[in-house]
Amino acid sequence: MALDRETVFKEHPCFGPCKQNKGRIHLPVAPGCNIECRFCDRKINEDEQRPGVTSAVLEPEEAAHFIDLALEKCPEITVVGIAGPGDTLATDRALKTFRLIKDRYPKLIKCMSTNGLLLDEKADEVIELVDTLTVTVNAVDPEIQARINNRIIYHGKIYTGTEAAEILIKNQLSGIRKVSKAGTLVKVNTVLVPGVNDEHIEDVAATVKTAGASIYNIIPLIPQNEMKDLKAPTCEELYKARAEAEVYINVFRHCQHCRADACGVPGVYDIGASLYKGRLNVKETFSHG
Repeated sequence: MALDRETVFKEHPCFGPCKQNKGRIHLPVAPGCNIECRFCDRKINEDEQRPGVTSAVLEPEEAAHFIDLALEKCPEITVVGIAGPGDTLATDRALKTFRLIKDRYPKLIKCMSTNGLLLDEKADEVIELVDTLTVTVNAVDPEIQARINNRIIYHGKIYTGTEAAEILIKNQLSGIRKVSKAGTLVKVNTVLVPGVNDEHIEDVAATVKTAGASIYNIIPLIPQNEMKDLKAPTCEELYKARAEAEVYINVFRHCQHCRADACGVPGVYDIGASLYKGRLNVKETFSHG
């Protein structure tokens, strides 16, 4: 049964107005990915403060132990989320984790982030196990999407170019429709890439709103990997994009570029590094595919 929106907006630090007294723990249980984004550089380290980075990769069976530790150190936690460091639906590890912890932590909001490639076909499990969902949709035009992703790996086959983009966009929007129709609150993230999708934000916002998303979060590009020579959007460019999107959908403005192993109150403190310190990192699985 989906949580009511009032509860989500009140208790979830990444939905609705900025909250300085609500925390979250990210469980880094999902190392594999099925998409190669040109801006993505996933790493295992304890230094960088951005998505796609973790100091540990946990087994699903370990999750409850770390949630208990986190609640002792950070009683403000209201959300247990899985946001990588890869894609949460590329393997069964994230859904298995939620299944293992769902009954044990009934008061914690279960939140998942995904690129949405497999959301359409795994929507029923997502609806059963999570309370809130974030989907990263960087474009709804295949030509633009093809400039952001190198390729996708879909049911064992590699797709590139606009063919890959068409599959991804179709599955994202269909998945959002299914999940939102069931009552799950959906937030959409878009990475703002100047010169690529900055003139496309209105189309994305309008399209995902029609599909059923309730909240929209525009994240500034961190220049790295194949997009290391691009410039990050200026404050003015980010403000313009958010203003354009807000015509169509509620815009979230307090994103902190959280790591995949973040734990604490966003923007206030983070104990993720100490919480997961000393964990064995299974780097062989930390890859696309």
